Amino acid sequence: MKAKITLAKEFKIGEIDKRVYGSFVEHLGRAVYGGIYEPGHATADEDGFRGDVIELVNELNVPIVRYPGGNFVSGYNWEDGVGDVSKRLKRLDLAWGTTEPNTFGTNEFMKWCRKAGTDCMMAVNLGTRGPDEARNLVEYMNHKGNSKYSDMRISHGYKDPWDVKLWCLGNEMDGAWQMCAKTATEYGRIAHEASKMMKWTDDRIETVLCGSSSRASLTFGDWEAQSLEIAYDSIDYVSLHQYYDNKTDDTSSFLAKTLELEEFIYTVICVCDYIKAKKRSNKTINLSFDEWNVWYHSNNKPFDRWSMAPHILEDIYNFEDALLIGSMLITILRHCDRIKIACLAQLVNVIAPIFTETGGGVFKQTIYYPFYHLSNYGRGVALNPIVNCEKYDCKEFTDVPYVESIATYDEEKEQLALFAVNKSQDECQELSLKLLDFDGFEPVKFISMDGYDCKTENYFDKEIVNPHENPINKIDKEDMVFELKPFSWNVIIFQKNS
Repeated sequence: MKAKITLAKEFKIGEIDKRVYGSFVEHLGRAVYGGIYEPGHATADEDGFRGDVIELVNELNVPIVRYPGGNFVSGYNWEDGVGDVSKRLKRLDLAWGTTEPNTFGTNEFMKWCRKAGTDCMMAVNLGTRGPDEARNLVEYMNHKGNSKYSDMRISHGYKDPWDVKLWCLGNEMDGAWQMCAKTATEYGRIAHEASKMMKWTDDRIETVLCGSSSRASLTFGDWEAQSLEIAYDSIDYVSLHQYYDNKTDDTSSFLAKTLELEEFIYTVICVCDYIKAKKRSNKTINLSFDEWNVWYHSNNKPFDRWSMAPHILEDIYNFEDALLIGSMLITILRHCDRIKIACLAQLVNVIAPIFTETGGGVFKQTIYYPFYHLSNYGRGVALNPIVNCEKYDCKEFTDVPYVESIATYDEEKEQLALFAVNKSQDECQELSLKLLDFDGFEPVKFISMDGYDCKTENYFDKEIVNPHENPINKIDKEDMVFELKPFSWNVIIFQKNS
């Protein structure tokens, strides 16, 4: 098959906010205990943080991490996780049916963020708690001193404020599984008051309103419209959450899920702009896609109820999952003019690109690599490539392009990057690439992942799926041709001649 991509600097979608390469750590399973935090581990530092995990987080170049949930946050009392560790009490976590020891809490996470080179996206409990506890946490985290909660932080050994700039107003409050779930109007009112009081405490912060827990939610659309109409003036972003699965074992439909994702994003943008018009506002609400991933391999696996840090939701990802993750990130970047934050959920062990053995080693899951490539090479501005390729039909979708692609241009580095997925399981794509206004740019690196069965997985000492570099043969600058192998992830880097 043949495909053609045309690129130009003027095909600009928007500036890429680095926070679209964020992630998520929840007090769930082994995300914290045995994941980022494991005192006594061979690589652990003086704070108990696993050095091998921090090394991989640094490699992924993750700019922001959402914490502490997730469903967990809707029942979390932040005061349980601060102060003298020896005096902290265990709590039953009703969200996941486990016991939370509280030996790792807010200040420990902030110290971990500093060592991992990332910022915190803090979530407040608007389930069992409310605006008062939320503004108290902002005071604890961000106020300099000479007040009740800032002085409490100082007494805990942290003189300088943490200055957390981004705050989630609860989590999935439309979901019946959530502690103290709410109607859209109930939530809109509480979120508005919380955001208002939090910003009165620190006027430098931004807040994220909970959108629907997924596109499949019965209240999707109405939830966003009703809660936004109440809270529009006090908030800055609306959240989106979306997970995909391949329970039907239909790879063609699975890789086409980005068509549904595209519609989901577009719909939320339309709702935001509808409320903007209705309120006659000059303010534009942007999006925070703060939970997204593939999630289904580990569902319904049993564990001991009320145990601490059990092995739950530990998906082992395969090669087709990696291709969809790459395609989902491409779709997110296609909307970087409105999506300013995105968090791959989650970071370690729990539906995550990094997987550890408690007391043992660590490995990179298949999904690690597309995220790594985009996070490290996909900076600057996003360019909309004009793609001409064949399409296919499958059980769930029609007119699915075989090639999904995005390009990014980093003017400071004078670097152009093209990312492409070939969804054909048995045919190469002869890709003809035309650069309209990138004079002096030449391909310097062609990375791909290909040649694997769709179900191939990585594991400890068996990292089978990984990227490799392809030779760049002499290429006619006027008519560059690259071969995209069947069922492959591809990254082509161009650099301007000095």
